[in-house]
Amino acid sequence: MSEPSRPTPTQYLGYTFGRTLPPELRDWVRRDLVGPGATVRYLTRFVLPSFLLLLLFLLIPGPIWIPLAMIALLVIPLAYFAIALMPIYQRHRLHQHGLNPDLVSERAQLRADDVRDDYERRHGRLS
Repeated sequence: MSEPSRPTPTQYLGYTFGRTLPPELRDWVRRDLVGPGATVRYLTRFVLPSFLLLLLFLLIPGPIWIPLAMIALLVIPLAYFAIALMPIYQRHRLHQHGLNPDLVSERAQLRADDVRDDYERRHGRLS
């Protein structure tokens, strides 16, 4: 029997609320937290439930711009702080699943290495 490549719906729901997935799903967790599209998935999971709750402001009587402004005043800082805290969340979740927390900065380090190699190539320090 082959290993599952994705969590079951029950496992995924638990994962969304902070539970740890079984060790055989570590590759999926790695892709989910630091793979392509990880930022969009993180923001969707973080902001969307709050935004849906904030839609209740639309029930406030009066001009539509008042509840929309109230929603914006709460969603903008929420998204800002979610983005600012994303690396901390990713490191925590990677550590929680037994993965190296330094994977969060892996892409940035690869980009920095490319820039350094390009610099050294241009200035004759690298053959």
